Amino acid sequence: MREGQITMASPQMIVPLPLSGNTTEKQNKLLQEFLGQAVQDAYKKAIEQLDQQSAQTVLDMDKKLRNDLSGKIVETIQSHAVSNKYMDEEVVSTRVYPSTYRVRPIEAQVTELRKMFPTLGSCNEKLARRQLPAGAEAWFAVPRWQALAPTYNEAVEMVIGMIASKRRFSNRIVGKLGSIYLRQSERSKLAEKILADQQQGHDILVVGAQAGLLHRGSSARRTRVAIAPNEFGLGVFTFACMLLTHPERLSAGDTLMVDCSGDEYSVRGDYTFDRVPLFDYDLSGVEFSIFYEDRARNLWGTPTGFLYKVV
Repeated sequence: MREGQITMASPQMIVPLPLSGNTTEKQNKLLQEFLGQAVQDAYKKAIEQLDQQSAQTVLDMDKKLRNDLSGKIVETIQSHAVSNKYMDEEVVSTRVYPSTYRVRPIEAQVTELRKMFPTLGSCNEKLARRQLPAGAEAWFAVPRWQALAPTYNEAVEMVIGMIASKRRFSNRIVGKLGSIYLRQSERSKLAEKILADQQQGHDILVVGAQAGLLHRGSSARRTRVAIAPNEFGLGVFTFACMLLTHPERLSAGDTLMVDCSGDEYSVRGDYTFDRVPLFDYDLSGVEFSIFYEDRARNLWGTPTGFLYKVV
């Protein structure tokens, strides 16, 4: 490099960050067993096609071959992490967002949240200057529920109550939002932890998300098995916060309503979690209710968030 030459920093790239970290011991053991068997099968087939010279050529490529194989195995596993289950639980939907809906700058969202919840602390607003993760429509400011209440369910009650204080609102499951009725899905809890770890010390998280259009017409459980490795369903708390900063998202009939498949609901409080919370809109205002997780309708779509890392 010549004296005085200026070096340019490499541009930072946003790449998907698959959810990981909460597999069970039983799952890990089964994966190890059948992946080990797959390696043995591949070895036997490869040996049948090698002679002494070609075998030595392969051995000479030791490190590169191992890296290539490792990458291919991970890529193959990820490609099978999206399931074909419940494909019959999809219907055609042409519903879209209300014409008045626009996502506000992250600074405006944070300001609104602090007006409603004055105890909220900091937010790393600069994150919203980055490119969006693939699949996301915009950056949204969402508080950590722990910054508002001791439990998830109490935090849900708080934000639902805030919506009701600001507009016409009907809660069809009033009094039934305790932990025996409503809970976060394991995937959404994991995603929440990863986001909080990435944005440590901040009460308000910056989340790349889409508001339902990507999965319109799919049942909640179809969406859960079909989402990308770095994607997760948003629950009642997160979407309610988005609705507080973007009331226009639910402001007109014949537009796309919302199912919050990041949460699970037990209608009898008996830990049979086979329902999903819903937000919809009609002339009487916003309605909060539940529906079957295995029913697909053209009326609803699931909002989701996306994890990423910078490389």
